[in-house]
Amino acid sequence: MPKTSIIWFRRDLRINDHPALLAAIESSEKVIPLFILDKAQIQEAGAKLLAYMGQSLRKLDESLGNNLHIIEGDQVEVLSVLIKKYEVQEVHISAEYERYGAERDARVEAAGIKLIRTGSPYAVTPGRVLKPSDGTPYKVYTPFYRGWRTHGWRAPAVTPKKINCVEPTAEYRSFPDFRLPEGVEIIEAGEAAALARFKEFSKKALDSYDESRNLAGIDGTSKMSTYLKFGEIHPRTLLKGLGEDKAHDTFRKEIAWREFYADILFNNPMTDREYYVPRFAQMRYDKPGAQFKAWCEGKTGYPFVDAAMRQIVKEGWMHNRTRMVVASFLVKDLHLEWQFGERFFREHLVDYDVASNSHGWQWTAGCGTDASPYYRVFNPIEQGKRFDAEGDYIKKYVPELSHLTAAEIHEPWLAGAGYKNNYPERIVDHALERLESLARLEEIKPSQQ
Repeated sequence: MPKTSIIWFRRDLRINDHPALLAAIESSEKVIPLFILDKAQIQEAGAKLLAYMGQSLRKLDESLGNNLHIIEGDQVEVLSVLIKKYEVQEVHISAEYERYGAERDARVEAAGIKLIRTGSPYAVTPGRVLKPSDGTPYKVYTPFYRGWRTHGWRAPAVTPKKINCVEPTAEYRSFPDFRLPEGVEIIEAGEAAALARFKEFSKKALDSYDESRNLAGIDGTSKMSTYLKFGEIHPRTLLKGLGEDKAHDTFRKEIAWREFYADILFNNPMTDREYYVPRFAQMRYDKPGAQFKAWCEGKTGYPFVDAAMRQIVKEGWMHNRTRMVVASFLVKDLHLEWQFGERFFREHLVDYDVASNSHGWQWTAGCGTDASPYYRVFNPIEQGKRFDAEGDYIKKYVPELSHLTAAEIHEPWLAGAGYKNNYPERIVDHALERLESLARLEEIKPSQQ
């Protein structure tokens, strides 16, 4: 029997710039490309994310000549059967660093299956960027970014010219039939779509990214977050051609934010659920009720917030600027703990990433990695006026307000016909809730301050 290796795909659904795949090819005559459907993860994941994953697996299968082995089951059992059946010598993986993936891989190795790790989902592996002064991890983004750039990263790995795959038998063709909820439209899945989107973004929007990325009403962001989440493109590929001007550096910094949060979670593994700054667990919070329901449904009465919440439900994605605005509204205006919003995002986002989601929420909530945290309270009216000046974003997702002018749409309560299409009235007064939020902060301030 020819020497055979397994390449176990997880968060790396591509064939380009894939060091673990190359290592598997180089070490053997034939490879078994494998994806194991994890019942526990499927039960936790949102319907949009699962539908996207199903599409992405189909695209990966095409790029492998329809030789992807796919089956649901326990990882140890699935791997053990294949190892015995094909006398497999090596199981190759991309290393994972978030808690669930790391614990899964440790369990597989504890069962006696050796995993050969090559590469990771990051340009710089979590835990690598350390302070030169004392060798400890960074806790603040800006110095991390400088250290991350100084550390640097490898060039993208070459694309394999040929992949000699073992042909899967019928039981290893168990592609999932995950359906999109009715009325939902998500981004096109797959490595080819990722590369095409990045090419389009580089041509049309990269050179103005520092300004256009904040404007919710235009297509000014890269939309790479979903492709990075599933590993349909590697950050090295995105970083390769970037220059040093402000627009390019701003985009590079966005990639670094993803790696910073992965590093923070790696060094503080419980912060996917718990407070990064523990004293914020002692703050007075309200219980979720009708106001939380209004937030979830995009019926807060604040147009910029409502447009964003309706976007995430309809598309499984939300503009980065509005992610901060709706998060601030939940924590600072409704006085709810950030975990309620994090869970809602986890349920609806196609680009859900445990580190970016939990720490993005904590940053906005003021209990995360930030030098001047809780005092920042996003004004949902002014944010709309600044980043959706003409109201195009609002009109797209909140058609009840499409009759209003740019001057009226951000404050429909001031317009004579603002509520003629039954747009909901404001559930809170932002100015009052901002003061309440700051008052609650005073109650948990350290006594020495």
